[in-house]
Amino acid sequence: MGILSAKEALAIAEEKDLDLVKIAPQATPPVCRIMDYGKFLFEQQKREKEARKNQKTMEIKEIRMSSTIDTHDFNTKVSQAIKFLSGGDKLKVSVRFRKRTVAHPQFGEELLKNFKEAISEFGVVDKPSKMEGRSLVMFVSPKNNK
Repeated sequence: MGILSAKEALAIAEEKDLDLVKIAPQATPPVCRIMDYGKFLFEQQKREKEARKNQKTMEIKEIRMSSTIDTHDFNTKVSQAIKFLSGGDKLKVSVRFRKRTVAHPQFGEELLKNFKEAISEFGVVDKPSKMEGRSLVMFVSPKNNK
């Protein structure tokens, strides 16, 4: 419409039964728009709600194992990890040490190395294994196959 005085713009908005809304008040001269403000707010809320609905939240799933885990149980944990990674979630793999097994962290390191090899085509190690209390922890992210 061009540059108008505030009174002219208000008169046009009144005539069309719409609202005069300041879009950029800090600009010189201030930028205004004639619109139905209620409808504008409704559509803006609708867009935000749709964006939140479509946004995938990334969760950190945890897989716990003992340092003395058996082969079948290990394979079950691997298949569960693959399921989590395929779903797009991050993974925290922890090996818990109980009683005297904490004196032998090399068993846990070997276990995590085997675990990493088993899920290598589905995930990438974010943080390598490190001791946190009585647990050896490793973080894995899903691979982006796009």
